[in-house]
Parts: sequence; C-alpha cells; structure tokens
Amino acid sequence: MLKNVSQDNLSEFINNDMTILDFWAPWCAPCKIMAPVLEDLSEEFAEKINFGKVNVDNEESIAKKYKVMGMPTIVLFQHGKAIEKVTGVYSKEQMAHYFTRKLKEI
Repeated sequence: MLKNVSQDNLSEFINNDMTILDFWAPWCAPCKIMAPVLEDLSEEFAEKINFGKVNVDNEESIAKKYKVMGMPTIVLFQHGKAIEKVTGVYSKEQMAHYFTRKLKEI
C-alpha cells in the first residue's frame, strides 16, 4: 500500500534502505494508469521497499526539491537520499524488473 507523504512526514518516511515515492496529481491521466501498477508492486515488494505517494498539487515544495518536472515521476531513495528518478508510464513487469535490479545494488 502506498502511503501519503507530506512535508510533515517526508524525512522520516524516506529514511529506509529503499523508498519509492510516486509523484502524481489527480488530474494526470498517465498517473491514473500507473497507480494500480504501483499499488500491486507495493504489496509484492512490501518487505523490501517502502512505498509512498506525493500529490504535487498539495506538496509543491517536495516536487520542487526533487526537481519533478513531469508526471508520473518515481523517485528512488536509498538511506534518505534521492538517487534516481524515472518519469513516464511503465508496465508492472518493467517496474518489477527495475525494483529488483535496484535492490541488488544496495
């Protein structure tokens, strides 16, 4: 399950071995395509990756901090540091492969 992330809980939320933040907006059609993919993957990878979502309309300062220019954007954090950013729509298989590859790098 993806948890809502705000300025209030951001620092605590990303302070894990690996965290994925989904930057989205309610009006973003591609975000609606990615939402169920990430929801499924958040359950599959629940033991290894912390999953959250950031509504850019409500948390513009977080989006600016991580230079989110398009949506949906996935930002990968390791130990509280943003290390990579992926923008666009991907299949569940593509994202699962990406997450598996990144877990091997920790």
